[in-house]
Amino acid sequence: MADQAPGMTHEDSIGSQDPHNLVEEKKKSRRPANTAFRQQRLKAWQPILTPKTVLPLFFAIGIIFAPIGGGLLYASAQVQELIIDYSTCFTDAPESPASPTSMPSNLVTSHFNHPDTALEQAPEWSRQTVNVSYGPADPTVGSGPVLTTRCTILFSIPADMTPPVLFYYRLTNFYQNHRRYAKSFNTDQLSGTAVSAKDVHNSDCTPLTTVTEGKNQIAYYPCGLAPNSVFNDTFYSPILLDVANSNNKNETYVMQNTSNISWESDKKLYGESKYNWSDVAVPPNWIVRYPNGYSDAYHPDLVNDEQFQVWMRLAGLPTFSKLTQRNDTTTMSKGRYSIDIDHHFNVTEYGGTKSIIISTRTVMGGKNPFLGIAYVVVGGLCIVLGALFTVTHLIKPRKLGDHTYLSWNNEAPSAAVHASGRDLGGEGHA
Repeated sequence: MADQAPGMTHEDSIGSQDPHNLVEEKKKSRRPANTAFRQQRLKAWQPILTPKTVLPLFFAIGIIFAPIGGGLLYASAQVQELIIDYSTCFTDAPESPASPTSMPSNLVTSHFNHPDTALEQAPEWSRQTVNVSYGPADPTVGSGPVLTTRCTILFSIPADMTPPVLFYYRLTNFYQNHRRYAKSFNTDQLSGTAVSAKDVHNSDCTPLTTVTEGKNQIAYYPCGLAPNSVFNDTFYSPILLDVANSNNKNETYVMQNTSNISWESDKKLYGESKYNWSDVAVPPNWIVRYPNGYSDAYHPDLVNDEQFQVWMRLAGLPTFSKLTQRNDTTTMSKGRYSIDIDHHFNVTEYGGTKSIIISTRTVMGGKNPFLGIAYVVVGGLCIVLGALFTVTHLIKPRKLGDHTYLSWNNEAPSAAVHASGRDLGGEGHA
């Protein structure tokens, strides 16, 4: 018999029948790896809740939470605050030269520690029409004289307010968190990029994207609903009236409104615009300030406009307060003050209100008793429940693992009889 060629194996050869020479085929499997994590065999601790562990836990939570809540309430109570709702000043207040009249009491809220009762007078208001100019004096560049309603509010500070003294405006029923509103701005444009009109038109700034001038589309700067609706009432610094032991009859309490009112992280979101100012349009609500459009001499400076930056940090609730002025160095002395507010932002159109807030702060922030109340309520509830469960356990203790409390051991006899009868009847019909 001829020798077999190298590399050739006969089907009937003995070697082909040897099972040790067969190559095992690797079977495909979707079974997870045999590990503790993949096979859900991780070690676990399943504590058994007994009175000896649960009752001390209730008391521990109560003892911890109640003092924390008390401390938070105390810190909130140390904040001195005055809130004045001036929404209707521009329609209801007497017009100059008529004398100011008292504001309705429901429009004023205050909290002061150790107030001077002699200074606790009701706020008064009046209004007048004045000419206000914005930008350069040249009317072809700036706004020129604009007729504006100015509200003057007289109010009392019955106790010294130590710095920092913070000045907020508060809006109600204004939904900055509405999805369409919250996304209606262009981050690239705000950061300084000269975004083309085409890109702005296709961006989230809808419906305030571009305007048609002739045959050209011109982008709004800044585009979108959020920048267009920026709060634009003008607040002046409060003036202390009839200053005692001073050569000046009145004294201005200077408040800074251009720096240190926005977050450092927010400031980094804005950059010098690279637009040619003739290539962009003024948003509708900014026309009063820029009636002649933008120019190299007069245009928005969003990098340094911290009030705009504060507005663009959108609020999550329809009632919110935003910082607009502050004084970090000088005590606001008790006395009678006057403040002027120029009206531009109309809240009656959407059924909202606007207020001013003059406030101090503590290490826990401004006046907000909610968190302290929540801690006290939780702590008190835990102590009460712990006491009730302790009394119940002492009077009528329950044996751990008592099978008599299982639901199937407490089934009513009548129900068991009816069930057996139905079963028997079913078997008979079968």
